Amino acid sequence: MTLASRMSLLGTETAFEVFAKAKALEAQGKDIVHLHIGAPDFNTPGNIVEAGKKALEDGWHKYTPAKGLPDLREAVAENIREFRGAEVNPDNVLIVPGGKPTMFYAMMMFGEAGKEIIYPNPGFPIYESMIHWSEAEAVPYGLEEDKGFAFSAETVLGLITPATSLLIVNTPANPTGGIVPRSEMDKLVKGLEDHPHVTVLCDEIYSRQLYDGEEHVSILQYPSMKDRAIMLDGWSKTYAMTGWRLGYGVWPSHLIEHAERIQINSSSCANAVTQVAAIEALRGPQGAVDDMLVSFDERRKIIHEELNAIPGFSCVMPKGAFYAFPNTSGTGISSKVLEEELLNVAGVACLSGASFGAFGEGYMRFSYANSAENIREGLRRVREHLANR
Repeated sequence: MTLASRMSLLGTETAFEVFAKAKALEAQGKDIVHLHIGAPDFNTPGNIVEAGKKALEDGWHKYTPAKGLPDLREAVAENIREFRGAEVNPDNVLIVPGGKPTMFYAMMMFGEAGKEIIYPNPGFPIYESMIHWSEAEAVPYGLEEDKGFAFSAETVLGLITPATSLLIVNTPANPTGGIVPRSEMDKLVKGLEDHPHVTVLCDEIYSRQLYDGEEHVSILQYPSMKDRAIMLDGWSKTYAMTGWRLGYGVWPSHLIEHAERIQINSSSCANAVTQVAAIEALRGPQGAVDDMLVSFDERRKIIHEELNAIPGFSCVMPKGAFYAFPNTSGTGISSKVLEEELLNVAGVACLSGASFGAFGEGYMRFSYANSAENIREGLRRVREHLANR
């Protein structure tokens, strides 16, 4: 059996690898504190679960239109109007099975040999993996720790060449918890006027996880980007629906039919029952979302304080998502070695910063999508391990 050579170009997501290792250790009787996975530890709100049950009982057992249920696409447009202050046509919304399909469809449209795709580093590892898969050149831009892991618009714009086809922006960001302030987004959008050949993919999956009154700046708020921006969001993070597998992309009018055609060729459509439940998520009460955010905020403050109390660690306060990204260079231990030691010796599952790109070396990602008790216990183990190393 001979695989296609492009299989060697495809990377992975270390969070799932570490999760599998942690589960294997637990099966052997080892106690593991899970501070690695990017999934809320809360259950999906009850009203959404009930909507899903009712959908099954009501006979939502068949295919839906490839773009998604019209009522759900309307609900998405309403939600964007409410939380982003932007108007979108429901016909430009494509409902997909998770957040990743929107990334994949964009890479397939704009990536090929001879093209360049610019992406954040450290960043969600699937960006770089899919760029390589498309055979485009992956061009990283750094996220600056002294700016709270925001990018410099000037730096990003300086990477654009005639071969650049796509620029990826992620705010709030995985793995850093950084956000793009309006001042930098304004500069980026203004600068892109000089590069009309570049399309932007803006990953806004953590748009509702913001703290300290921070503002979410969406690419959809800029009229000049209407015909050249793809916005990605979904239900996984905001509504604790990671296992329901549902997301959406907002596409320019001249691209939506191409995205729909890729969907038809790959997954046909998203799950019907999940789509019905997703309507309830958007239009139903939002109290559970607010409650989760309060809990995340409390944990954010705890993990920030605890990480900064570890010798050799320093951590800026995350402003969004539910990740802390401490600088661990003061320990003198490489990120991968630290990841392995903390899992196998200390019983703490966390992720090497290098798993999110070369610029992540010297950092670790800790998720605070876990209880305050577990966060304190996990970081106590980290301190103890380093003290006895």
